[in-house]
Amino acid sequence: MVSFRTPCLLALFLLVVACSRPVLHAQSASKVTLGIERTNEYLPLLKGKKVGLVVNHTSIFPDQTHLADSLLNLGVQIKTIFGPEHGFRGKADAGEHVSSGVDQKTGLPVVSLYGSNKKPTPEQIKDLDILLFDIQDVGARFYTYTSTMHYIMEAAAEQGKTVLILDRPNPNGHVVDGPVLDRKFASFVGLNPVPISHGCTVVELAEMINQEGWLKNGAKCKLVTVLCQNYTHQTPYTLPVAPSPNLPNQQSILLYPSICLFEGTEISLGRGTDTQFQVIGGPSPKYGTYEFTPVDKPGAMNPPNEGVRCYGLDLRKIDAWKEGFTLKYVLDFYAKAPDKSKFINRPKAFDQLAGTDQLRKQMEAGLSESDIRKSWEPALSQYKTLRKKYLRYP
Repeated sequence: MVSFRTPCLLALFLLVVACSRPVLHAQSASKVTLGIERTNEYLPLLKGKKVGLVVNHTSIFPDQTHLADSLLNLGVQIKTIFGPEHGFRGKADAGEHVSSGVDQKTGLPVVSLYGSNKKPTPEQIKDLDILLFDIQDVGARFYTYTSTMHYIMEAAAEQGKTVLILDRPNPNGHVVDGPVLDRKFASFVGLNPVPISHGCTVVELAEMINQEGWLKNGAKCKLVTVLCQNYTHQTPYTLPVAPSPNLPNQQSILLYPSICLFEGTEISLGRGTDTQFQVIGGPSPKYGTYEFTPVDKPGAMNPPNEGVRCYGLDLRKIDAWKEGFTLKYVLDFYAKAPDKSKFINRPKAFDQLAGTDQLRKQMEAGLSESDIRKSWEPALSQYKTLRKKYLRYP
């Protein structure tokens, strides 16, 4: 265990750390430096503190070292690990209840925030001084890691704890588009009034949530952030690991904001195949000529249309970066549906993903994408103005 008895020893220790991790600190001018790499910015904040980590399998340095392992090796007093959807190790299926327990590798207690409670209880954080959040987001409102961040901030505000967030690039950070969430449709797949593609990093979004009073009762937490370096919102960023079991590569991540709406319909998004969120198809040949059949797989147990031949589109060669957010796939498949009354087979889920019931009603009324976009433009323009206040990168 490392102890810091004097400021001089702390300074010497940090110098040794910096020199011993050349792969993390000797960055070229064009390479993005992640918040996790800027150890000199946050290690002093953890000295002598009882720390709770809000992390998963994406919480890694470029050399693949996990933040928990690194901090333990440096003598940081980690008391608890909090795991989001898919669990601390990132292997649980989407929506699967994740139990709390003990991490076999570190021996630390792991508290699931996707089990009996999604917000830390006062008992779970009472002995902590600081909650450190470092999880890779993908820039879509309905990706639940930022909902976990929201609830961490809310619990910290209520219990007088500090939240430290290490920033990471948003792989969809160049896109700000889609309907802005109507708070009447708030759920764990969308807690805040932002569009589907919100165009923020986790730090930018956290500062927006905190300063705009979006936490319960308008509370504000003590928020400390560590930014990336050499990053802009136009910087293409390929994630070093899959952020969740069904987003296996960059193409799936770029397509995700546009096609996740299918989760509320009879259409399969390739769960139960090796092309998750890169193919779309339903049980009718009217949907397209590309064919696939979902089956049970780790991370996709009991997938939609399991064992059913699906027909549709292969999107693996689409320029999803350039295309950005679009409704064309959802509208096209709805137009081709043999029975439109059965197409949106989970209307509540569809509305929660959309953040409104207007999109579903507009589809049923036969509106074009252009007309639908006009309806959400005023709120989207207001959001874009608000977003500018919180941008920390060009």
